[in-house]
Amino acid sequence: MTAPASSIDVRAIAPRDRHALIFSTFDGLAQGQAMELVNDHDPATLRRQFDARMPGQFAWSDLEQGPATWRVAITRSKAANGSPGTCCGSCGGA
Repeated sequence: MTAPASSIDVRAIAPRDRHALIFSTFDGLAQGQAMELVNDHDPATLRRQFDARMPGQFAWSDLEQGPATWRVAITRSKAANGSPGTCCGSCGGA
C-alpha cells in the first residue's frame, strides 16, 4: 500500500462525531488514494456503513486488529456516481 493521503485518529473524538468525519475525509479522496483510520474498537459497524453507502467504491485493508488499537486503510477504488469523468456503470459503459 502506498502512503495514505490522510490519517485520522478518532480515539480522541466524540463518538457521535466520528463517522461524519470519516465519511467526509473519504469523500475528499481521489480515486486510488487511501486514508488510514486509527480507532479504539473494531470498526465493524463503520465497515457495514461503507458497504451500504458505497458498494464497489472502496477497498478495506486491516492493518492492526486490537485489542487496544485498530488500524485500517480505506482506499477509494472508484469515484462516486455523478463525479466528473466517471461512469456509474448503469448504462453498461455506452
